[in-house]
Amino acid sequence: MRKLLVLALALAPALLHADTIYKSVGPDGRITYSQKPPAEDRVEKTFSYENLPATPLPDSVLRYRDDLQKSMDKRLAAAARGGGPSPVLFTAVWCGYCRQAKAYLAAKGIAYREYDIETPDGMRAFAQAGAARGIPVLLWKGQRVQGFSRPAYDSLFARAN
Repeated sequence: MRKLLVLALALAPALLHADTIYKSVGPDGRITYSQKPPAEDRVEKTFSYENLPATPLPDSVLRYRDDLQKSMDKRLAAAARGGGPSPVLFTAVWCGYCRQAKAYLAAKGIAYREYDIETPDGMRAFAQAGAARGIPVLLWKGQRVQGFSRPAYDSLFARAN
């Protein structure tokens, strides 16, 4: 039951946004329905779906959602500061330097927390960590290394000990 509730809460923001559907007619007379406005076709009709009838959530669910949000915010803020016992590494699957950073940490036997910046939680933690213009970003004990180089990582772990 709790898993179903968490899933419903996770999907709720996506369902709350107003949606617009465009009906357009192409030069060949073909009718198209889309959520994006047509580039060249003329719009024949626009349908907007917002503020549809809905049942309000019970207070207990709202409190539980707020508690979950506060807990997540605290964890993400701690990760962004890099103040935890283990380093925090911000990565993406497609990033070659991220793979090198993870290989370095694995070879040294350093346990770390990883945030994939392409996930909602990862992006939120990355934004809270401060302005960074690239990945990987390694945070530990108030220190930050953007990018990857063995000497920089060696220096970070030597200074923090």
